[in-house]
Amino acid sequence: MTAAVLTSHAPKQLSLQPLRKAPLPAGRPRVWYESHNRRLKAMRLAIALLDTGVYRPEQAPDRTIRTVAALIGVRPPSETTCRMVRALIYDGR
Repeated sequence: MTAAVLTSHAPKQLSLQPLRKAPLPAGRPRVWYESHNRRLKAMRLAIALLDTGVYRPEQAPDRTIRTVAALIGVRPPSETTCRMVRALIYDGR
């Protein structure tokens, strides 16, 4: 029979430092880099929208997405990027 042992270890401090970015692979066509950066921007915007309480694509018109972009310090997204943001927050129901 084993007994549970309780220890009083202090919880680890979480480091909130940003991750170090790895350089993008060289030699790809310019279109690849543009679409990659567009996807990253759309992901950042989708996360910010979710944090503000926007959980459905209908709640995220272009104007709302651009307002959130200004709040988080991102340049205003294009219509294509706004569509990508709505696709990311689409929950498939």
